[in-house]
Amino acid sequence: MPVPQNGNKMATSWTIGGVREALAAKKISARELAADFYTRIEARNPELNAYLALSPERARRQADRIDALVAGGKALPPLAGVPVAIKDVISTRGTKTTCGSKILENYVPPYDATAVERLEAAGAVILGKTNCDEFAMGSSNENSAYGPVKNPVATDRVPGGSSGGSAAAVAAGLAVAALGTDTGGSIRQPGSFCGIPAMMGSYGRVSRYGLIAFASSLDRIGPFANSVRDVAAILQVIAGRDPHDSTSTTAPVPNYPDEIGKPVKGLRLGIPKDYFAEGMNAGVRKKIEAGIEVYKKLGCELIEIRMPHTDYAIAAYYIIATAEASSNLARYDGVRYGLRVEDDSLLAMYRKTRGAGFGAEVKRRIVLGTYVLSAGYYDAYYLKGQKVRTLIAQDFRDAFTKVDAILTPTSPVPAFKLGERTNDPLQMYLADIYTVTGSLAGVPGISVPCGKINGKLPVGLQIFGPAFGEARVLQLAHAFEQAGGTTV
Repeated sequence: MPVPQNGNKMATSWTIGGVREALAAKKISARELAADFYTRIEARNPELNAYLALSPERARRQADRIDALVAGGKALPPLAGVPVAIKDVISTRGTKTTCGSKILENYVPPYDATAVERLEAAGAVILGKTNCDEFAMGSSNENSAYGPVKNPVATDRVPGGSSGGSAAAVAAGLAVAALGTDTGGSIRQPGSFCGIPAMMGSYGRVSRYGLIAFASSLDRIGPFANSVRDVAAILQVIAGRDPHDSTSTTAPVPNYPDEIGKPVKGLRLGIPKDYFAEGMNAGVRKKIEAGIEVYKKLGCELIEIRMPHTDYAIAAYYIIATAEASSNLARYDGVRYGLRVEDDSLLAMYRKTRGAGFGAEVKRRIVLGTYVLSAGYYDAYYLKGQKVRTLIAQDFRDAFTKVDAILTPTSPVPAFKLGERTNDPLQMYLADIYTVTGSLAGVPGISVPCGKINGKLPVGLQIFGPAFGEARVLQLAHAFEQAGGTTV
């Protein structure tokens, strides 16, 4: 268990359980722990650019509430004193929420997202907001208007996107856990690149209330942490029905921390041949194959399966997601809130505001989305994309009649160098080839560390489960972690 060492110096690595135990034993205070994390952020963030805004007053108020519970001998909530970071597309009352964009540079939400509200109710200490690709559009965290995030594992490389700031903060020890969002892989891919567990629950499992929308039928909020157990603990708190979000499910939330310790022997795991095609880095392939062998040793049954519509997933995703983005981002017009570039003509004001406020990638996706929704092209592109989405979802449903979970790589490549793909959007989009399928199908998925290429660049193993099967996904990820799969 981490404890203070050498006076007021803190342990470098904390878990949720470790924080609770240290607080209960009065070996630290929540105020001291929060102060230590701000010291870490001050030292490392100028290099990594993981945080865009900090909320020290809010953190201190919450820490003092937790310390008062400890002093009074009262029961501690599940996330008592745990320092947490929040992606900058998730609303936080009183703290700037920019979506990594100039168009919302000075926007301060008047309310908290439901997920943030639930974290704080469970005792978490909100440290601040993490950098991200603008409006969550990107696979590298190089599209932020406030500069790219660097991968703490290798600072010449990207942390993955769009939740790269959250992944980097956790991997660098600048937060115990963090929230990100996943539209087509934006939690799982950064988790893979930074070498930490990262989970996307089923669509509807976590409320989207307070999440500033990119693509409403795909966006999901989920956790990053340093262990699967901590991922389960965060998901336990934020999951569940929310009357503010009509798309949130009424399905009961299992006790994820209790479920993860169950044995995995005898479970049937699907290995989709379609995910092991050309284009996968040889080092990634080697590590994923070694990871699959870990499950074989654990007594799981490995079954080769086919998911025949996988090749169409990237095209379908980038039609559907951009169409929804075009609709959602129409509200940023300089009239009601956000950036406004004045002009005598209303039309010119719109044009100048959006031209100055949005970055190149956001503009690219708005234009593409507007095109596929336009008269004469709707049936040829958007409608066809939705039909392909239905076929991909059916691939998953068919697979889950034969297997309990599906194993795939998270990304075909390890973290690539900063600037390596910025001039080739198609190559950047292809980095999402293994993650967009689960996004389109609405199923849960986790990326769990699966060794490092040459001992340096992390690889992620992705585990998909059936809709609302998060407990099974977490169970398999935890078993893999406990069996040493993270260092294969």
